[in-house]
Amino acid sequence: MASSWFNKVSPINTFPTLLFFLLVVSSIGPVHSSQVVDQKLSPANQTLRPEQELHKMKLIRARLKKINKPPSPDGDLIDCVLSHKQPAFDHPQLKGQKPLDPPERPKGHKNHPSGMVSENYQLWSLSGESCPEGTVPIRRTTEHDIVRASAVRRFGRKVGRHVRRDSGSNGHEHAVGYVSGEQYYGAKASINVWAPRVSNQYEFSLSQMWVISGSFGDDLNTIEAGWQACTFLIPNMNFFTVSPELYGDNYPRFFTYWTTDAYQATGCYNLLCSGFVQTNSRIAIGAAISPTSSYNGGQFDISLLVWKDPKHGNWWLEFGSGILVGYWPSFLFTHLRDHASMVQFGGEVVNSRPSGFHTSTQMGSGHFAGEGFGKASYFRNLQVVDWDNSLVPLSNLKVLADHPNCYDIQGGINNVWGNYFYYGGPGRNVRCP
Repeated sequence: MASSWFNKVSPINTFPTLLFFLLVVSSIGPVHSSQVVDQKLSPANQTLRPEQELHKMKLIRARLKKINKPPSPDGDLIDCVLSHKQPAFDHPQLKGQKPLDPPERPKGHKNHPSGMVSENYQLWSLSGESCPEGTVPIRRTTEHDIVRASAVRRFGRKVGRHVRRDSGSNGHEHAVGYVSGEQYYGAKASINVWAPRVSNQYEFSLSQMWVISGSFGDDLNTIEAGWQACTFLIPNMNFFTVSPELYGDNYPRFFTYWTTDAYQATGCYNLLCSGFVQTNSRIAIGAAISPTSSYNGGQFDISLLVWKDPKHGNWWLEFGSGILVGYWPSFLFTHLRDHASMVQFGGEVVNSRPSGFHTSTQMGSGHFAGEGFGKASYFRNLQVVDWDNSLVPLSNLKVLADHPNCYDIQGGINNVWGNYFYYGGPGRNVRCP
C-alpha cells in the first residue's frame, strides 16, 4: 500500500510505526476498545452476554477493515517521500540539493519512445498503487525489521569480510561469470528471477551484478544490484515462515548495495543509509518482484544496467526496459570514482553448515546448469560499458564455481542471447555432503 507520508523516513519511523502498531492491535485484539465502548453505552454494573460481545467485535473489525487499508500483497508498507527528503540527502555533500536530471544512456542502448514503459515488476504496485511525481516510494522500515538484525549498528549492512572469488569466503559460495583486465564504465544483463528455498535465518540466496574496483582487501569498492531471497525454516515443521533479517519473508526482492571498504563500515542495502539517490516514483527498492520463474514452466527475467555518467561521474541504475531508478554519487567511492576494474555476474549463497553439513539453501532455481532453459537459472545478453560510453559484448568472459558439486555454472554465446550462462544448484546432495 502506498501512503502519502511526506516526511523523511528514518531507519526507525517512530510515529508511523506506532500508529500502525496501534491500528493492528485494535483490529486483532480489541479488548480494551470494547471495554471503553461498554462503559459509555451501558451502566457501570452491566455486562454484555458473550454472543453480544462477539457481535460487537465483528462490527468493530468490519469498521476497522473499511478504515485501515491493507498493506501490499508482500506485507510491505510503502511511504511516498518527497524526493529531496530521502535518506541520501542526509549526506553532508548532498544536503540542500535535489536529485539530478537523467543522464545520456550508453550508446547501443535501446531507448523506448517517450521513456514510458508498461512493465509492472513489483507486488506493491500490482493493484494500481503508485506515488505521485516529486516523491519516491520507500519501503517502510519497522522496529521488527531492526530487532531481527544481529546488531542495531549493522542493520542494513552485509557482514564485513575479506572477499575472494577463487574460494568460498566465510561461508559465502559463488557461481559467477566475470571479466577483468580492462577499464569498465558499467555493465548490463538480464537475470532470471526465482524464489529459491533458503534453509535458515543466517543464510540468503541472491543473483546480482557486481561492478568492482580496488583489491579484494580492505579497499574493495563495489556497486551491486539484483534480487535476493531469505527464509527461516522452523525445526520439525513442513513449511517456511517469515524471519530473515532484512525483509521478513521469502519473496525475491529487488535490491542494491554499495561499499568502499569491503563491507566493513561503509555502504548499505537499498536506501538504509545516505548514499544511493532515488529518482523514480514507481520502483520501490527492497520490494518483492513478481512474477517469478517456475520449473519447466514460465520464465521471467529482469534487465539491469549500471553505468557511469560521463558528464557528472555518477553511477546510474536502470531497471527493466528503460526505467531509471537513481544513482550512486561518485564521491561515495575511492577507486570507483574513476572506473571499474572487474565486472561479475552470478549467484551467491551463504552456507552456515547447519548441523555440520553443507546447507540445502538453493542457488537460483535450485537446479544445476546442465538442465538448461526452463529448469536452470540464467544470465543472458551480458554487456559492459566502455570508455566511450558504449555498450559492447564481452570478449573474455570467464566462469567460476567455487563449490561445483553444490552449485555450478556453464557459459555460452549465441546470436539471440549473446554472452550467457546457466548456473545454480541445490546445495547439499550426495556429491555435496
